[in-house]
Amino acid sequence: MKVITKASEKFMYEYLNAISPTGFEAEGQKVWLDYIKPLVDEVHLDTYGTAYGVINPGQDYKVVIEAHADEISWYVNYISDNGYINVIRNGGSDHVIAPSKRVNIHTKNGAITGVFGWPAIHVRKGKDANLNPTLKNIFIDVGAKDKDEVLEMGIHVGCVVTFEAELDKLNERYYVGKALDNKMGGFCIAEVARLINKNKVKLPYSLYVVNAVQEEIGLRGAEMIAHNINPDVAIITDVTHDTSSPMMKAKEQGDLKAGSGPVVTYAPAVHNKLLDLVIDAAEEKKINFQRSAASRSTGTDTDAFAYSNKGVPSVLISLPLKYMHTTVEMAHIEDIENVTMLIYESLLKIEKNHNFKYF
Repeated sequence: MKVITKASEKFMYEYLNAISPTGFEAEGQKVWLDYIKPLVDEVHLDTYGTAYGVINPGQDYKVVIEAHADEISWYVNYISDNGYINVIRNGGSDHVIAPSKRVNIHTKNGAITGVFGWPAIHVRKGKDANLNPTLKNIFIDVGAKDKDEVLEMGIHVGCVVTFEAELDKLNERYYVGKALDNKMGGFCIAEVARLINKNKVKLPYSLYVVNAVQEEIGLRGAEMIAHNINPDVAIITDVTHDTSSPMMKAKEQGDLKAGSGPVVTYAPAVHNKLLDLVIDAAEEKKINFQRSAASRSTGTDTDAFAYSNKGVPSVLISLPLKYMHTTVEMAHIEDIENVTMLIYESLLKIEKNHNFKYF
């Protein structure tokens, strides 16, 4: 079933191109909330910026579908006397890909353009022949003559820095860009809300469509909102690694491929009966899916929801992603649609006061 329409794709581009660094997600959250507002009965925002809509509010039984809204970024950490800027991570930013990338440094007066500079290949000789980027040697150049000029631009320690990279389509098969982790998940749950609205589905419970903040630094937004909502069930979507491309290790990281369907994960935090329900939905609706295993934590918001309150039956449905935490993250269009449909079909199988106790 084709899920992505021209209107929803327009939203996708607007949402993924809006910045939402960890701790500074507001710009992206505004776009996301504006889109889901006509599709839900209520919209809310918590203290730290997690946005959510509620369908059929007021029921005793509460179900959450959730993605995280934040993207990896950098903080300005030091400005040298001659005007060069050093950074620290905000989330799992990759220093190896930084050199030669364009960036935006976000100030109160707007974004300032800069670049991660790097010495030319011609001068990297001798002991520098195999020079590699590290947090200690990468730097940003904003074209300033000295530190005073950098400060006059409104740049200071603590300013957030994002890569300049907009969403694009590759070979009519993949979406490619930064922050598909996990704003594409936010797109999927918004589309679930649209399908429920379009198909006039009457749910026997209250559904919370949650776009959480601060996942990239420890699942913090999910931790807060799980205690706020106190749900009975949680379906989480995030990304996982496509392991079919060069230099990946399928034996260690799982045999997963973009285009082969959503990934369901087996893990201590994943509730077995809820996982069975999701797999049943996939098999009944002929939605291709893949399986993975996590030996301890999943490293996703699933863990925060599962272990919140008195324990919440939780499941993880992942989108296979190439080149995670780069500016060219790639997700297959069919996988995006099938993640959406698998969440939607799973919701239709959850009953009022559904009992997920093992025995």
